[in-house]
Amino acid sequence: MLETVTAQFIRSATQLPPDTLARVVDEALARWRHGGREASKATKILSAPEYSAIDHAVRSALLPRAEELDTFRKQLHSDAIGTTQIAARAVLKRTRIAEEHLRVLVEPFTAAGVATPPRDV
Repeated sequence: MLETVTAQFIRSATQLPPDTLARVVDEALARWRHGGREASKATKILSAPEYSAIDHAVRSALLPRAEELDTFRKQLHSDAIGTTQIAARAVLKRTRIAEEHLRVLVEPFTAAGVATPPRDV
């Protein structure tokens, strides 16, 4: 079971309109070479149940939107799953990863209006 803050982040992120979600994915990919890859690796401290809970929550929320997202842009559904899962891992482990790592991974969502908790909460 996910903590409330992480579950809320996933709900909000997966409800973004296709054009906004595409911008989030594009921004996250642009950051990949500038700290995103390293930040993503830092979030791999999840237990198997935590990883599974995030995977299930994100996929369950985006599956009904697969056609809508892929109609807007080819492979947006798949890209949105990966981008959202990585950011959700950062939210879940926000107190255990560097502040810079958290910022790099969640800022694209924050810029799109998704609330993210402070690092120390």
